[in-house]
Amino acid sequence: MLAEIGVGSLQEIFDRQIPEAVRLDRPLALPDGLPEQDVYEHLRSLAARNTSAEDEISFLGAGMYDHYVPALIDMLTERSEFLTPYTPYQPEISQGGLQVMFEYQTAISELTGLPASNASAYEGPSAVAAAGYLAKLHNGLRRLVISAGLHPHSIQTLRTTAHGYGMDVVEVPLRDGVTDPDAWAQAIDADTSAAIFAQPNFYGAVEDAAALSAAAKAATSAAPAGNGSERGGAGGAPVVVAQVDPIVLGVLAPPGECGVDVAVGEGQALGNRLDFGGPSFGLFAARDEYLRRMPGRIAGETVDVDGRRGFVLTLQTREQHIRREKATSNICTAQALNALAGVVYLTWLGRRGIVELGELLLARTNYARETLARLDGVEKLHDQPVIREFALRLDADVGSVRRRCAAQGVNPGVDLQALTGRAEDRGGLLVAITERRSREHIDRLADVLGAAVAAERRAAVPA
Repeated sequence: MLAEIGVGSLQEIFDRQIPEAVRLDRPLALPDGLPEQDVYEHLRSLAARNTSAEDEISFLGAGMYDHYVPALIDMLTERSEFLTPYTPYQPEISQGGLQVMFEYQTAISELTGLPASNASAYEGPSAVAAAGYLAKLHNGLRRLVISAGLHPHSIQTLRTTAHGYGMDVVEVPLRDGVTDPDAWAQAIDADTSAAIFAQPNFYGAVEDAAALSAAAKAATSAAPAGNGSERGGAGGAPVVVAQVDPIVLGVLAPPGECGVDVAVGEGQALGNRLDFGGPSFGLFAARDEYLRRMPGRIAGETVDVDGRRGFVLTLQTREQHIRREKATSNICTAQALNALAGVVYLTWLGRRGIVELGELLLARTNYARETLARLDGVEKLHDQPVIREFALRLDADVGSVRRRCAAQGVNPGVDLQALTGRAEDRGGLLVAITERRSREHIDRLADVLGAAVAAERRAAVPA
């Protein structure tokens, strides 16, 4: 091989390709190797420096939640036929994996009220970005109008990727905790490719999804014929994308019933653990007219030559499968395992179980919100309806309050400004409730948070 390409050694290849100025002229500064048992002890001591959701009463949320994961999920996802396979190129030997994808897609379609789902995306923020790209491919327009109520990570990911494919992102502010309806309607016009909001939004408020969707479509209904490559929907309506929380769809109206054309979201809450910040998977569902623009893969049901039920990969929009310029995605293989956890979790809950879970979260969230808002120095950030997460404003430094609470074994929630970087979020605390947080846990939070806020207010008074 070296002779064929005209070099004398592997080192000569490196010498030709790597400039002298960027080469490391010394050995890597690595310590000597250790015996296996010493490596184990070292890694164990590093791990012990972390505080997991098992070690404290955690009210962290903001997109990743401490839900209970039943043992059934570990048992099924650790089976070798699910844990180890790659893309199921050969359907005759991949029926199990393909059926998992098909059943997952069916569950997501039922959950969102939309007829088509892909076999998962990488995670929530990248699903939002992929939806923006889908919109451009569908109608050829360049403006993405988004609500400030989107998760900040989704906004950052969308802005980054939108820049790459030549789109502009216009952010609509919130008013009283929800998307400002007047600013929303004014921002959307005939050149808008997609309008994107979250349900519930990042601050925990339940948005009027039907009204936002209707306003978006009304604002673009006068778009001239031929404006864009495949202007879709009645009256030239845009793709309307909702970043949905799937765990609350047992009690909220599904996006498809609210006029939403494409629904994306973060799937971690569906049977996936809080492991090192992930991994998780993204949801992506849409109406039929967007089917061929969806990212990733779609498994379909068919029959073989003997008339027996079988499953195949029906659509594959990754660059491995089609011409690169037509691809809409280059990821999702590894997420099939996380999507399997999601569909097992939904099956375990069942139709009634997901409603009961939503109702439980609704009741406990209301109790927690009202209890905490009665504390001195604590008030609601907004008065909008909430279902599993809510924002408070503290009359104290949030970082210091969180540290005081952590010392008592309670993580009170997320420092809003630290995550969003917005000046208006100063003093904001985002509190999340899952079924693992009992009434006793909430009362404990009230005691610890109240004491921490009081201590910080006293410390802030000049002597």
